[in-house]
Amino acid sequence: MAEIHHFTYGIFNPIAAYLLAFLGSFFGLLCTGRARDARTRGRRNRWLGIAAFSIGGGAIWLMHFAAMLGFDVPASPVRFDVSMTVVSLVVAVVAVGLGLLIVGHGRRSFPKVVAAGVLTGGGVLAMHYSGMEGVHVAGSMHYNLSLVIASAIIAVVAATVAHWFAVSVRGWVRVSGAASIMAVAVCGMHYTGMAAMSVHLDNNQIDQVHGIRPLTMIVPITLITAATIVGVALSALQAMTEEEFTDGAGTPKRGIHAESSNAWSLKQASLAPTAPTGTRRPSPRPVPVRSTGTN
Repeated sequence: MAEIHHFTYGIFNPIAAYLLAFLGSFFGLLCTGRARDARTRGRRNRWLGIAAFSIGGGAIWLMHFAAMLGFDVPASPVRFDVSMTVVSLVVAVVAVGLGLLIVGHGRRSFPKVVAAGVLTGGGVLAMHYSGMEGVHVAGSMHYNLSLVIASAIIAVVAATVAHWFAVSVRGWVRVSGAASIMAVAVCGMHYTGMAAMSVHLDNNQIDQVHGIRPLTMIVPITLITAATIVGVALSALQAMTEEEFTDGAGTPKRGIHAESSNAWSLKQASLAPTAPTGTRRPSPRPVPVRSTGTN
């Protein structure tokens, strides 16, 4: 059994992983809070979709591969398969999105939160081990069943707690605290799953390990992180702008935002019925002049 390192770059990897998990959870919880306040189903789904990318893509997937940058097998090259890496991203986002759709509509209930937690936890587990399928070494990977089960329990519990926070927590302080707890749970699930793994080397495969190098992953991770942040920010800004200047039914507000609705007012004015050409407005009746009574 080969020696395995999980912290090749020291404390940098767990700190970076935790920060990504925290930021993804924080923005995701803010989005779910906006979803609870949305007045239409379409806007609620938009906010839940943004939250799914933030939590699934940022708090879970980016955290996973930031931590994986510290993974190393000194006796073997370590490479990543791009296609499986992308598959794991899709699995994470879809799993979180489905769970949020379950708890994001209708009345809040404990069975719904648990069902969403089991579904999302299973998706997170699938993301982790499908991502590990994309890791290539000179040999084969094996997993300790008891630790795999422990990681599964942590994933389900973490997902259930995340969904409960998503439908319950409000306020910056509470959201920050909830995001901190979620980040600890996500990182705990990852490193528990990594502790379950062992590598059995095959010296005949050392020259047959294909894929991209771990450090090369920094480039796509950085690009995906930037794209995710920009995309979430733009989507949130667009949704917030629409909600600010329209009511829940999508019609422009009046009063406080009247200045911002000039285009709508002009459009309404142009559609107002006009008098037919050639008709005249009646002239006002002349007012008789009163006599002053003097001769």
